[in-house]
Amino acid sequence: MATKHIFVTGGVVSGLGKGLTAAALGRLLIARGLNVRIQKFDPYINVDPALMNPTQHGEIFVTEDGAETDLDIGHYERFTDVNLTCESDITSGRVYLNVITRERSGGYEGGTVQVVPHIINEIKDHIYLVSEGGEVDVVISEIGGTIGDMEGQPFIEAIRQVSYEVGRENCLFIHVTLLPYLNKPGELKTKPTQHSVQKLLSSGVQPDILVCRTELPLDQSIREKLALYCNVRTDSVIQNIDCESIYELPLILEKEGLARIVCERLCLNSPEPDLADWEQLVEKTRAERDELTVALVGKYTELQDAYYSIIESLDHAGIALGIMPEIDWIASEELENISDEEVDRRLANVDAVIVPNGFGARGMEGMIAAARSAREQGIPFFGVGLGMQMAMVDIARNVAGLAKAHSDEAELEDCQDIFYYANLTAEMKKNLDQIPISERPMRRGAHPMVLEEGSMLHAIYGADEVSERHHHRREFNPAYSEALAATGLRFSGMSPDGRWVYAFEWPHHPFFIGIISNPQFKSRPTRPHPLFLAFVEKAIERKRSKEV
Repeated sequence: MATKHIFVTGGVVSGLGKGLTAAALGRLLIARGLNVRIQKFDPYINVDPALMNPTQHGEIFVTEDGAETDLDIGHYERFTDVNLTCESDITSGRVYLNVITRERSGGYEGGTVQVVPHIINEIKDHIYLVSEGGEVDVVISEIGGTIGDMEGQPFIEAIRQVSYEVGRENCLFIHVTLLPYLNKPGELKTKPTQHSVQKLLSSGVQPDILVCRTELPLDQSIREKLALYCNVRTDSVIQNIDCESIYELPLILEKEGLARIVCERLCLNSPEPDLADWEQLVEKTRAERDELTVALVGKYTELQDAYYSIIESLDHAGIALGIMPEIDWIASEELENISDEEVDRRLANVDAVIVPNGFGARGMEGMIAAARSAREQGIPFFGVGLGMQMAMVDIARNVAGLAKAHSDEAELEDCQDIFYYANLTAEMKKNLDQIPISERPMRRGAHPMVLEEGSMLHAIYGADEVSERHHHRREFNPAYSEALAATGLRFSGMSPDGRWVYAFEWPHHPFFIGIISNPQFKSRPTRPHPLFLAFVEKAIERKRSKEV
């Protein structure tokens, strides 16, 4: 069977949930036994999100192969439970960089390089690359931005050409749009959607299905009007009504018949979907749940999407345990330049503390203060990435007596570098400031971790060895292993060669664990990550003990 291609575009306004629509459709097709891959094309000029400020763009989602991608790729993985690759997130910057690099190396043999055909062909190559090998039944490609944006035009032309090359029987276009509601005269307006479709048609693309974001249910007259003026079948006008939880979306779209229509139009076998696990998930999300307060102490708290996967992982654990985690957002800098007593008072009423990943010296001291307070007050603590590093700095300073302990990332002149930039050559160390940030060494992607038998981590994972995704430059300095081990600190997660510390636990505490990797990227709504599950369980125990 030829691979089928589904292209998801958006109109009227940005932020309508094209990524969630693509992810939900992927879930519905997988529930029918199909092998699905999802990718996103982003029109911005950044080569990838690696150097983008999390407070502007949200989190960087890291794939198994180490690609630094848009947070929508996290939606794709969580909904489909398929590990994606670097081909899941392609930007205009990457497309142009590839073409320019090829031109500079003589790849075009002196020919004139233009948007058409060279940029368009590069985009199409990435579309086809996902399905190489013939194992993929359906590729869903989300086109970022809004129809009519100048920067998105090459992508629209590329998908038009793909539909011509593979045949319309193997290609389908879904247009996600908004039906705004006006209080006066009290009706949904279809004109913006009509204009958006007209713009799409002017580029040679006829949408097959309209997915309409709406506050109110669509009546038959609205569906018929949209079908008539947008040239789609009436049953292909799909209602996407606002819902409480994003995990309700697959069931909403299944009820609307989206996947059935897609399979029909693409001549795919469409058995009854197996959505039992998803229905059970949604039932749990709708159930009444007690609240649990988790303090999140981070560098980028002004934009909550900067920690999207952390929040989702906590929610996955909460759903499984019948608890609603409520986040107490604390900018780590708020905990700096105040007394230990003030920090203790700030955290005294929370049920758990999580200090997530980040880069740079700003806010580090606040993270250290949060770790110290949680450790001394017996509050369940989970340090992830930079949060793990700062928790170990706390123990080094306040228990091991290494008063000047820190990470060399703090760029202090007089520092006991508990964490340091490892694996640098002498030449790289000498000229580090001259090396572009994007070219500096970094541990990225999946790496195995060996767990110490008898440790809390071993019990939580229930395995001798696991794999987690890394995204960091600093490593624990083995020169300080003996001093920290003397405090009772347990290096319970190590690299297979025993060289690098990947995780630790503080045994004199209900739950004080740090992990240098990013387990949040592997949590799934129907299968919470065991570390987040154990963390929330301990938070529940603390909450109930305070209520006695």
